[in-house]
Amino acid sequence: MPNYRKTKTACYLGFITQAIAANFAPLLFLKFHHDYQISLGRIALISTCFFFTQLLVDLFCAKFVDKIGYRVCIVTSEVCAAAGLVGLAFLPDTLPNPFAGILCSVILYAIGSGLIEVLCSPIVEACPFENKEATMSLLHSFYCWGAVGTILISTLFFLLFGMESWKWLAVLWALIPAVNIYNFATCPIEHLVEEGSGMGIRALFRKPLFWLAVCLMICSGASELAMAQWASAYAEAALGLTKAVGDLAGPCMFAVTMGISRIIFGKYGGKMDLMKFMTGSGILCVVCYLLTSLSPNPLIGLTGCILCGFSVGIMWPGTISISSETFPAGGTAMFALLAMAGDLGGSLGPGIVGRVTQMAGDNIRTGMGVGLVFPLVLLLMLFILGRSKTDR
Repeated sequence: MPNYRKTKTACYLGFITQAIAANFAPLLFLKFHHDYQISLGRIALISTCFFFTQLLVDLFCAKFVDKIGYRVCIVTSEVCAAAGLVGLAFLPDTLPNPFAGILCSVILYAIGSGLIEVLCSPIVEACPFENKEATMSLLHSFYCWGAVGTILISTLFFLLFGMESWKWLAVLWALIPAVNIYNFATCPIEHLVEEGSGMGIRALFRKPLFWLAVCLMICSGASELAMAQWASAYAEAALGLTKAVGDLAGPCMFAVTMGISRIIFGKYGGKMDLMKFMTGSGILCVVCYLLTSLSPNPLIGLTGCILCGFSVGIMWPGTISISSETFPAGGTAMFALLAMAGDLGGSLGPGIVGRVTQMAGDNIRTGMGVGLVFPLVLLLMLFILGRSKTDR
């Protein structure tokens, strides 16, 4: 009998790899800014480039993954992630332009991260587990715990060995995807739908409810990443905290509360009204952005940053659950397009906050204030989606 626990473990490690890829570089934003004299506006392009690359990978997956095969693509994801993290340690000093070296490395591990994002969900969904909803939510929570681990271990490493040793840490983080290459190469992998029977891109886009789900994913990605990617810099620049305390109090606690939200949904989701939970979370997200941008009290501003993680935690897996239920034959194309929409939001959100911050004289509170538009539009999408489901 196939050992599907090995498949689950490989996917959990895959999401941890994705968390390392998404959260390690932002811890170094101010280091890059000072050491390589890169402006904050250009620093913001690192996150934009990361999520835009994932977006392109999502589009590729929607069209070609079923033809290439899940195993080849998911093993490639780990190879790219490992190579990109190692490249981050060497390319900035090897190439004539350090910023170009950073972007090349980011693009490489973003390719791996994008493949993980699209493929792990349908791989787990296709396994014969009893409680699919709880398993899926737990899978997505591993991204949060991976982010917490990345921040905690990185912070401890910097305290022990100094920020100058960050390149060694990048190589150490690359060991996780390197080890997971073997796991994905040997674990059993099933297909979500029979070959050729999944809905195509055109069929999905002809469904008005799918367009609503896409819009909701864009807003979810922007609301989550605009705060998460700038939480470390916000804690340092706006609140005056040290690097170590800023990382722990900002992005680390953000990831903890986001993980708690996803575990609650995984355990009690069957007893909850998902739409009400998501709407309540959207309202909390608006309040959090208001606190971080307007409150003169550093503690209140930091509280808004931390609670924002809880408010956005349900949005991504919640939208996937709604879409899987509405379009059971969605297949790889559905997961890829939803991931693409989330990455589009993840690309736009941090980029807009960073650009506005630079235009406001490096005032990060002003940048966070502009980020308020994302959860407001998210609430509007939830309202329209709720009305559409009621009218069906």
